[in-house]
Amino acid sequence: MSAFDVAEVFSARVLPGEDTPNTSFSKIIKAFRSFILEFRLDTQFIYRDQLRENLLRKEYSLVVDSDDLIQFNEELQKKLYDSPAENIPLFEQAINEIAKKIAYLSSDEVPTDFPNCQLILKSNDSLISIRDLDAFHISKVVRIAGIIISASVLTSKPTSVQVVCRSCKHTMKIAVNSGFGSVTLPNRCLAPPNPGSEPNQCPLDPYVIVHDKSKFIDQQILKLQEAPDMVPVGEMPRHILLSADRYLTNKVVPGTRCTIVGIYSIYQSKVKNVQAVAIRNPYLRVLGIQTDVDHTASGNAIFTEEEEEEFIKLSRKPNLYESFAKSIAPSIYGNDDIKKAIACLLLSGSKKILPDGMRLRGDINVLLLGDPGTAKSQLLKFAEKVSPIAIYTSGKGSSAAGLTASVQKDSSTREFYLEGGAMVLADGGVICIDEFDKMRDEDRVAIHEAMEQQTISIAKAGITTVLNSRTSVLAAANPIFGTYDEMKSAGENIDFQTTILSRFDMIFIVKDEHNEQRDISIANHVMNIHLDKVHQVEGEIPINKMKRYISYCKAKCAPRLSEEAAEKLASYFVEIRSELSKRERMKSERSSIPITVRQLEAIIRISEALAKLHLSPVATEEHVDEAIRLFRASTMDAASQGSETRAELASEVSKIEDQLRRRLPIGWSTSYKTIKKEFVNNKGFSQEALDRALYILEKHETIQFRFQRANVFRCGA
Repeated sequence: MSAFDVAEVFSARVLPGEDTPNTSFSKIIKAFRSFILEFRLDTQFIYRDQLRENLLRKEYSLVVDSDDLIQFNEELQKKLYDSPAENIPLFEQAINEIAKKIAYLSSDEVPTDFPNCQLILKSNDSLISIRDLDAFHISKVVRIAGIIISASVLTSKPTSVQVVCRSCKHTMKIAVNSGFGSVTLPNRCLAPPNPGSEPNQCPLDPYVIVHDKSKFIDQQILKLQEAPDMVPVGEMPRHILLSADRYLTNKVVPGTRCTIVGIYSIYQSKVKNVQAVAIRNPYLRVLGIQTDVDHTASGNAIFTEEEEEEFIKLSRKPNLYESFAKSIAPSIYGNDDIKKAIACLLLSGSKKILPDGMRLRGDINVLLLGDPGTAKSQLLKFAEKVSPIAIYTSGKGSSAAGLTASVQKDSSTREFYLEGGAMVLADGGVICIDEFDKMRDEDRVAIHEAMEQQTISIAKAGITTVLNSRTSVLAAANPIFGTYDEMKSAGENIDFQTTILSRFDMIFIVKDEHNEQRDISIANHVMNIHLDKVHQVEGEIPINKMKRYISYCKAKCAPRLSEEAAEKLASYFVEIRSELSKRERMKSERSSIPITVRQLEAIIRISEALAKLHLSPVATEEHVDEAIRLFRASTMDAASQGSETRAELASEVSKIEDQLRRRLPIGWSTSYKTIKKEFVNNKGFSQEALDRALYILEKHETIQFRFQRANVFRCGA
């Protein structure tokens, strides 16, 4: 049987003076062989040694850096990138030949089932956005970045199949293309007729596949989505299917940020509409996956020597903490403690793995709860902008599956696979959840495990697995009544269960207080912003520099508490627990914001984050003092919010109510000015107490009080 008697059509045209395809291929294989054998840095033969080490580990692959290939032979690299489908099998053939020579002394010893070696490509070429991939890039090597949002189970992909005719038992082998290409069986029997006999009478579609004698490789289908910071405003994030095989399978899980080098290809999808038979869908045949071992540490950042020197110099500044906090949302006036808390959240503490395998989180969670118009959403937006990895979402537009993970059904294979949600995609960074109070209770419960254990457990549709969600949560919420009511306790204002509140390291209650001096300062600040009169504060750090510095601190520093600091922290925890229990006994009610061992761990994390800011390997007593101060200004202040003030105010309101009832008969009216003069100016009651008393009388009295044109009337029910 000649080479043209297979189930494919070949055509060849060689002009005078040109090489035949076989000669051309042998030249390319020879060039690849010389690259593997001869390329070296100083005295080390990089690829020859790497291949020998891989073979000793029974790993039949070779990782090639495209920069080395350019340095060795630029024309060879251009051929590989322009027509990878033709040249990659030739490169792998060259690797195979060398591998056999390394592994065995003579060619007679090489077994027939020696595995084919895989070429894994590593590249530093410029990145192409998924939305910029077009017809020009088809069948070319491209490099794209994004987040893996789903990964299928391993399947077996045939590389060559053996078929047999059902009638005459004629056997043949058919090669199968890589990627999503499917095998097409000949519709007629291709057995050569015997001399002097009749042509074979085999029926149509006679061939069946003999699976036992076919060759298979592992294949995995991934889905890569654009990173949130690469998506233009108002656009949906694009995604593309990836086909990974052999040693590139099981390298990534949903939520991994990675850079993919691959061949941009097309495949025919199974469509019901016959008219769309010419439509092809794009996918990427993976040649290399570049990702850090632990991408949560640095967000894949690489630092130059100049940058490292600059960051070390910055870390030694004595006022770095104040300067860093002021650089967070500089257009927002005040809120200094909240900005310091966000700085700690961006840096995070040190994660720990205990000897028994238990993991302790290092990420810090912060809740901002307060009145509308106190710039909570602006702080969240800034945190999203400055964090190396961040996702912003709104509570009302988020479901439990959207935040954690969902199980999808593949339309072609009808198999179930996992698709990561926002907390999985923000792994190693920050997730900002606005309108946290507008979430449904069942959706909020879904993130309990993600906030403390930093994993998401899934048990749906026969899939039982655990995904990583090592992310800090920065949430903003309004009180239950829209604005914070001083007459009610913190628990009555906060519409959250204790289970979710205990998972927040710091809880800030942000009130829109009426203070004339503060209002003047805010008004001047806002006017200056709108008139472009705000100049950069001295020592302010630019956003890009902050982002790089945060990545550097997380990559290079993992502080631990000193013994003195640990003793101080332990005694403080015992002190605040006894203080809280005493207060609860006096008021005979439990605090709505719990102080548990989780809060002790929270102060440890804050101390470590403050040490990390200065690139200090040890968290000292100074760091613990500031961490305690921040904790007192946030969670402790919220836990004891307004207990004494509320009692005084309630007493004043009760007295004003009684006196108004006595002094204002039914049918009579008096001006609001007169009442204000008598109660506020003469008797020394507060303005807030008077307003609250009038509000209560108007809403809840059977004998109603009514306001009309600045007068107070008392009339019948």
